[in-house]
Amino acid sequence: MSFIEYGDTIKEGDTAVVFLGHESMFPVKVQNGGKTQTKYGVIRHSTDLIGKPYGSKVTCSKGGWVYILHPTPELWTLNLPHRTQILYSTDISLITMMLELKPGSIVCESGTGSGSLSHAIIRTIAPTGHLYTVEFHQQRAEKAIEEFREHKVDHLVTVKNQDVCKNGFGVTDVADAVFLDIPSPWEAIGHAKSALKHEGGRICSFSPCIEQVQRTCLALEEHGFTEINTSEILLRVYNVRTISLQIPDLGKAAEDNASATAFDRGSPSNQDAASPQAGTVQFKSSVPLREMVKVFP
Repeated sequence: MSFIEYGDTIKEGDTAVVFLGHESMFPVKVQNGGKTQTKYGVIRHSTDLIGKPYGSKVTCSKGGWVYILHPTPELWTLNLPHRTQILYSTDISLITMMLELKPGSIVCESGTGSGSLSHAIIRTIAPTGHLYTVEFHQQRAEKAIEEFREHKVDHLVTVKNQDVCKNGFGVTDVADAVFLDIPSPWEAIGHAKSALKHEGGRICSFSPCIEQVQRTCLALEEHGFTEINTSEILLRVYNVRTISLQIPDLGKAAEDNASATAFDRGSPSNQDAASPQAGTVQFKSSVPLREMVKVFP
């Protein structure tokens, strides 16, 4: 099992995702003789997991069932052990696009944190790229090294335990992109510039406060960066549904026009299986999920 190479069957030592539902899943390390407790009962690794295809539907000891999924960076983001606040797929997708990452890219990152973005970057730049990630906290750096080894991506990443604001990334003139997620990113802009290749490199800084953004933009200008811009991305989920509304009575002329239109559209090829009731018209409407309770009680 590797986060960058799909495996068909579950093997001992793999990290698999136990899927109980969209709002309930968790990772498990598969071990011969191991057991995992769920609300549906026990999953026995030796008989229920090892040797089974990923995506299998596994029946637990109480009769309930779960799915066993192959890990991906997106699933890992939803299930990883939080050592810090993390970036989620909404932000990660924009960062990956704006940094123009692709297979073979060389990327510098600070800080590593819980490794959410790191796994997504590694998957994007594999198989010939490399990630240099810096973590100030020693225990978090050691845990990240352990996870990268377990997920079989350690050959694509170098983890350094140091202060990026004082010591930089440990590389010079090689990076295609630099990402900063630290409290004072403006103090690391000089080291980021040194790590970037001479032409065409990109830098992204993720900050929750506008004051951090302002100071970082000023530092970027002082170090000669151009095309500086600030973006905010918000995830908004919509629910699409079919709505039927009454056709208003606009008089005989409108009625004649409506009849002609109905005749033109009356061929079997244009009729839906679930046709609207007489005197109504159907159309698709999208409503934000957050507003559904207000609009459609």
